Amino acid sequence: MKNHIYILEMALLAITLFSCGNGNDKADGYGNFEATEITISAENNGKLMQFNINEGDILKKNQFIGYIDTIPLALQREQLQVSKAVISSKSKGVLSQISVLKSKLKTANTNKSRVENLIKDNAGTQKQLDDVEGEIDVIKNQIRSVEIQNAPVVNELKSIDVKLKQIDDQIQKSKIINPINGTVLTKYAEPNEITAFGKPLYKIANLNILQLRVYISETQLTNIKIGQEVTVKVDDVDTMKSYNGIISWIASEAEFTPKIIQTKEERVALVYAVKIDVKNDGSLKIGMPAELWLN
Repeated sequence: MKNHIYILEMALLAITLFSCGNGNDKADGYGNFEATEITISAENNGKLMQFNINEGDILKKNQFIGYIDTIPLALQREQLQVSKAVISSKSKGVLSQISVLKSKLKTANTNKSRVENLIKDNAGTQKQLDDVEGEIDVIKNQIRSVEIQNAPVVNELKSIDVKLKQIDDQIQKSKIINPINGTVLTKYAEPNEITAFGKPLYKIANLNILQLRVYISETQLTNIKIGQEVTVKVDDVDTMKSYNGIISWIASEAEFTPKIIQTKEERVALVYAVKIDVKNDGSLKIGMPAELWLN
């Protein structure tokens, strides 16, 4: 009988200690890992001639990963260059005249600087400066007159130059250059497909450091600050795996508990969102649940 009483007392003591341990061993916050995901879209229209990536690939910043067909753009550029050459040949005399006048203007400006220096050294006269300035004004008027008389030709050449720059810009944007270091999360297109401006090609995120977003109550705000080191725990095979984390952001305004919390009492509670940066050893994934423990 005594043995039965002893066993019963020990069982009750174990249950009591276990209950007390559970009450004190509670995380300070719960949440899920997330990362800044960037969707890379096409900047031109055409056929994907090369697109060498796969989901899970680790890409470097400014890495070339493919291009959109540029043959139509190259043909347009060649046509514009031919048109420019034809116009230039017809107006060769005008262009050469403007070139000569601009050369004279450059020389006159140099002479003006020399005379100004001579005047500072009391070695020149105001008349010399007036003569040079008058010469500059005459040359400028001559250039303006030639340009006005041949405005259609000059404007057409300028228009072609602008179009050539636009074509060059489109050719450059036909190259698919990866903008950040990261891992390809999703691939939306395949080689030889027809793409269009703004159409998504792939999604990428830097997974070296993930952010754990948790929600804490107002009473916990006094215990945390930006830059503070905390412990983050995730489920492992037999126990919890711990990581070091640093609080990088604390919401300035309260919000209602996210809808994923099922109980009515918790849904109506006001909480503050907090982000903790955690260095990824390769086992952390986007969306994985985790716990926040304040050190």
